[in-house]
Amino acid sequence: MITKSSLSKKSIPEETTQYSSAKEAVDVLTVEDFDAVEFWVGNAYQAAYFYYHGLGFRPVAWSSLKTGNRRFASYVMQQGNVKIVLSAPYHPTTEMAAHHMLHGDGVKVIGLTVRDVETAWEESLERGAKGLTPPTELKDDYGTLRYATISAYGDVVHKFIERDSYEGPYMPGYKEYKPIVELPDVGLERIDHIVGNVELGKMDPTVRFYHQVFGFGEFIEFTEKDIATQYSALRSKVVRNYNKKVKMPINEPAQGLRMSQIEEYLIYYHGAGVQHVAFHTNDIISTIRAMRQRGIEFIPVPQTYYETLTERVGEIDEDIKALAELGILVDRDEKGYLLQLFSRPIQDRPTFFFEIIQRKGAEGFGKGNFKALFEAIEREQAERGNLI
Repeated sequence: MITKSSLSKKSIPEETTQYSSAKEAVDVLTVEDFDAVEFWVGNAYQAAYFYYHGLGFRPVAWSSLKTGNRRFASYVMQQGNVKIVLSAPYHPTTEMAAHHMLHGDGVKVIGLTVRDVETAWEESLERGAKGLTPPTELKDDYGTLRYATISAYGDVVHKFIERDSYEGPYMPGYKEYKPIVELPDVGLERIDHIVGNVELGKMDPTVRFYHQVFGFGEFIEFTEKDIATQYSALRSKVVRNYNKKVKMPINEPAQGLRMSQIEEYLIYYHGAGVQHVAFHTNDIISTIRAMRQRGIEFIPVPQTYYETLTERVGEIDEDIKALAELGILVDRDEKGYLLQLFSRPIQDRPTFFFEIIQRKGAEGFGKGNFKALFEAIEREQAERGNLI
């Protein structure tokens, strides 16, 4: 375990250690970017097959009985700068098994790369976070890695990871993994944002947690007037860190005539959690085409959406026929435009899904697509018998 005497605190500008404004992000915990996202699943081996063959994530490391891990099996999947960790328990009485029984496959850990894990730990606790794992040092032939964990919303955990002195594929305790077949990726480059769903009345306290503990600023707010259909609505606020690489929208349901997608998630996930992870690509047409060819299903978009597309968003570089063929959505803000598409839920429960996004200057989240997207999701809910 790391102690203050064994680790010197790295230089942090004094002005960044005090949080000044809910709108302004400051460098409090030295958070630089997303690190790995860890899913707790029922069968890590089969999940790894799906992520490799369907989504293009190559297995690069693993931990299992064959590597000396007697508690769980775990596969590290990588594409571009994105790491997904899939872990499944061996025994029914563990926290991992209980988590899966309650939630099904879902995100347990949102990793955050930090410059100084001790600063992240000490500052977060001083600002009100609930600490879980104090700063811990792990070593192997690839070097030294330090990490610590704190609670977030629901059962989600944030893991602070300091990687400056580590060159391995993930972390000590994992060994290199070579797949038996070599498959191409689909062009995913990095995590763009991670969205959390919380219960009614919990959005503001959760956003305040990221303001006060992390120093994250509030970037955008969407009200039920922005995100509503004939039947349902939700509210959302987006927080982000000082360098804008970590963006996290937090959603809660709003009153509507029927069950919203957020309420459906909360019912089937049995609580708050990560709704979706958005992956950035530099060529969304190629990425979506490759994923569709591999069998990944996406929320269908009516062809009428494209009839007036240029009237709504202006001129774009992409072929509209290709966008219509693949069902890709387009939106524009004052800094440019973006293209996006959402997968169907990737398990039997209508909970977690993925978003694919390409940004061409735009910093928003597709506000102009909300109505079309949510109506498409409601059609899916109706098929499940949950639009009630």
